[in-house]
Amino acid sequence: MGRDRDPELFREVFGRFATGVAVITSAGAAGAGGMTANAMCSLSLDPLLALVCFENRARTLPIVREAARFGVNILAAEQESLAGVFASKLPESEKLEGVAHRLEHGVPIIEGSLAWAACDLRELIAGIGEVITMGLGSGDPLLWYAGRYHAAPPASS
Repeated sequence: MGRDRDPELFREVFGRFATGVAVITSAGAAGAGGMTANAMCSLSLDPLLALVCFENRARTLPIVREAARFGVNILAAEQESLAGVFASKLPESEKLEGVAHRLEHGVPIIEGSLAWAACDLRELIAGIGEVITMGLGSGDPLLWYAGRYHAAPPASS
């Protein structure tokens, strides 16, 4: 495989794209769980749609599929440790243990998140969900850049 098709180079190239960090949560009859994600975005204003990209082997995906609903929790800079918890190989059933959260429309919403949305699963092609409720928190976003977490500089007033 030539350097132009090297998966590590691919990771490094796209690792230069600074993104926010979110935790995607879900809960259903089979249990609750979540995963750290940075491949998500708003998709449409009419209707309100959010796009979340799940790896096909993501352990959170079967929970989302069964519940037909998921939460997007955009993390604040001081929530870096949560990003690590939800990116870990802990069993899904343990990831929300000890994490302050509440349910909004049956979806776990992490307390202290910079912003959040609860979504009904619209399609499972790429995890498209229709936003059914939203909220805002305060703080600065946590960014992922060059393979590391960074706090964004404070917004100027």
